[in-house]
Amino acid sequence: MIYPVKLTHADGVVMVTCHDLPEFASVGDTVEEALANAVEGIETTLQVYMQDRREIPEPSAAKRGQRRVALPALTVAKVGLYRAMRAEGLSKAELARRLGVHPPQVDRLLNPIHKSKLEQVQAALEAIGYRIELQVLAA
Repeated sequence: MIYPVKLTHADGVVMVTCHDLPEFASVGDTVEEALANAVEGIETTLQVYMQDRREIPEPSAAKRGQRRVALPALTVAKVGLYRAMRAEGLSKAELARRLGVHPPQVDRLLNPIHKSKLEQVQAALEAIGYRIELQVLAA
């Protein structure tokens, strides 16, 4: 997932916003710092969407002048798990039962900020009939 973002320079800082995620905003002293901070900010915004049981929007195409923020593979997998659960009408409790784990462990699997193991998210996806496909591309 690569979200297009808009950079705005104001009052000595660089502010980052995203049309696809209106609740998101991040800042940094430099463009590089602002873009690095944007990853965590987007993850936090996605965490709120999941907690509120809201749909997570697909990234739109970048417009002229916009930068792009790529999310880590683990975060993309967690968003995929969340979307798969919604598509299947599967509760966290039911996923916990299928995995043989306690419900708080499922909460962590769905938290973009928590550093789960990719294998755990993969196992959860497989338990509901989904799989991960990973692709490596030149930057």
